[in-house]
Amino acid sequence: MSMNGVRGGTERLVVIGGDAAGMSAASQARRLRGPEELEIVAFERGHFTSYSACGIPYWVGGAVPERDQLIARTPEEHRARGIDLRMRTEVVEVDVAGQRVRARDVDSGAESWTSYDKLVIATGARPVRPDMPGVDAPGVHGVQTLDDGQALLDTLAGTRGRRAVVVGAGYIGVEMAEAMIDRGFEVTVVNRGTEPMSTLDPDMGRLVHRAMEGLGITMVNDAAVTKLLTGADGRVRAVATEQAEHPADIVVLGIGVRPETTLAAAAGLPLGARGGLLTDLAMRVRGHENIWAGGDCVEVLNLVSGREQYVPLGTHANKHGQVIGTNAGGGYATFPGVVGTAVSKVCDLEIARTGLREKDARRVGLRFETVTIESTSRAGYYPGASPMTVKMLAEHRTGRLLGVQIVGREGAGKRVDIAAVALTAGMTVEQMTALDLGYAPPFSPVWDPVLVAARKAAAKVRASAD
Repeated sequence: MSMNGVRGGTERLVVIGGDAAGMSAASQARRLRGPEELEIVAFERGHFTSYSACGIPYWVGGAVPERDQLIARTPEEHRARGIDLRMRTEVVEVDVAGQRVRARDVDSGAESWTSYDKLVIATGARPVRPDMPGVDAPGVHGVQTLDDGQALLDTLAGTRGRRAVVVGAGYIGVEMAEAMIDRGFEVTVVNRGTEPMSTLDPDMGRLVHRAMEGLGITMVNDAAVTKLLTGADGRVRAVATEQAEHPADIVVLGIGVRPETTLAAAAGLPLGARGGLLTDLAMRVRGHENIWAGGDCVEVLNLVSGREQYVPLGTHANKHGQVIGTNAGGGYATFPGVVGTAVSKVCDLEIARTGLREKDARRVGLRFETVTIESTSRAGYYPGASPMTVKMLAEHRTGRLLGVQIVGREGAGKRVDIAAVALTAGMTVEQMTALDLGYAPPFSPVWDPVLVAARKAAAKVRASAD
């Protein structure tokens, strides 16, 4: 009998968090082991499970008409598969020594302890919410959960003014700027960085800046928000920086997220430099044989730099869940790491990156060569060909590919996947020039833009070695 006293031979798996990583883990463990072998209890403090947070900006903007289209699996569907899913229930304490968790009913406040043989921590991330006057005023919104998205849509429906200010110009910031444009608002983006999209090098971010202004978005860079001003009715009326005030009928916070590891820290579990849980290749929390963690609350190995990195993305969360569920269910799987691939868009501008930026490479002591090329998405003579800029980093002397950034129109973004595969395989830019990629005039020039950049980078590496 297991330590928790459930019926003979049955183990209990407890999952904290009901979104991508947590419920992927629960579902995979259930595929491997039936209810008579493994009892699965999952806690989720919100109203929804297994939904696409990445889709929220497109729902807010109207491209996705219905909220429920973002829900991959409902609580009822999980329960039908033999998972004891407890909604609106927040785990407030993990007792590692006693192998139990304390959970609180969000609505009633009632608390109870649940013991476990195996534990999965999938607590996700929390949005960065600056500590400043006015940040909690009506009309100020984050967009982390489906509840957040619904609250924002409700506010949009009742807002007479048409001025929206987005604070932050990362992925969420630019996607929410597009959503507000699609809703017919005048949009100002206030960004503390020198250029939008700090996940790109500044020279590539400048291309995004120009394109956003071309779409009618007012970009305010090098501007830190100091406070949010409110009117006589208590609602937000402006965003203030040290330099200016920007009138706002609605404010969207897109400053980014941090790992939600308050529970883990209180339980004494190991955290990395960015505050995310540290795991081994099997996604076990380091030093703990029966605790796993995955999704936006963990740090992962970057295969290019060899360092731990915080990369909160839904693709990783689902893979983590599969690995955790396999291991917790008695199988074997590993998550080797990431190369840092991400793609986004603002209106018809596609933005993609993988690997290291210049400052990332410098930080880990790599010397490198960079090239930037201009090309087109299709053969130049074929209708619909649009310009594309590709930047490539290659290691000095060895020519190993270190990173690629792409900014362009239709057909630009997903080209980054070529580079992601090359990075994972440890290819040199010289090797990349021989890649046998699909070609026809409607799809690319005879030399794909990524290969044009690789040829130029290979030549620069050879020249620097002479």
